[in-house]
Amino acid sequence: MSISNVGICGSGIMGSGIAEVAAKSGYNVVLRSRKQETADATLAKLEKSLTRQVERGRLEADEAATVLGRVTGTADLGALADCDLVIESVVENLDIKKALFAELDAIVKADAILATNTSTLPIVEMAVATSRPAQVLGVHFFNPAPAMSLVEIVSAITTSEETAEVATEFAVSCGKNPVAVKDVAGFIVNALLFPYLNNASRMWENGVASKEDIDAAMKGGTGHPMGPFALLDLVGLDTSLSILEALYNEFRDPNYAPAPTLKRLVSAGRLGRKTGEGFLTY
Repeated sequence: MSISNVGICGSGIMGSGIAEVAAKSGYNVVLRSRKQETADATLAKLEKSLTRQVERGRLEADEAATVLGRVTGTADLGALADCDLVIESVVENLDIKKALFAELDAIVKADAILATNTSTLPIVEMAVATSRPAQVLGVHFFNPAPAMSLVEIVSAITTSEETAEVATEFAVSCGKNPVAVKDVAGFIVNALLFPYLNNASRMWENGVASKEDIDAAMKGGTGHPMGPFALLDLVGLDTSLSILEALYNEFRDPNYAPAPTLKRLVSAGRLGRKTGEGFLTY
């Protein structure tokens, strides 16, 4: 089992970032969005990103052109048929993901690997929606994918060792540091990170300190590159809420129960950086 052609389902921040990583690593990439205009807009953003890297001396102009030439944008799910690896990066909704995996299973060649970039949802649920559960796993990149070195390789109880090995080799070929983890809600990073972020929200709700001072304290006192509220806003409050809900549903630990303010901000459509306002204003 070898990988030459990579498909990406989803043209949001994570999907476009993974596409850039794969293309820079020499893979041919098919980036699928629900609308052609969205796919075209994502390619335009990729071109701007590569141009900035050339201007800053991080990339040669001919190399940038080559990378861009490896990526095709499409609204046609059938364009993924000949991919060796397809990575799903759509909305964090299990029903939507399961339906997409069933569609991909019927379209993508039989020996291909189907992967999800989910940050916490159960991989096995997506695997059993297909006729190839041994070839389904999690390949969880972190945001922003071009800069973050970690990739969690998540094996469900149905995932074959060969599938996990090939996915690990893919991550290494992309210059990433893969870690192996079992299919448990939150995997490694989010299972440890989100109780901290949730407790920061509760600390502010209880009037212990301001959001700004909590962020400053965690940056200055622990060496974190950003404080918990800035990080929540970067991740997206809707995504953060879905992660906490998934953790709570699996473990029933009160520590995972989402802070009330987080739920209210999501209800108000204040989702963080992507909407210009969350816990903080941008």
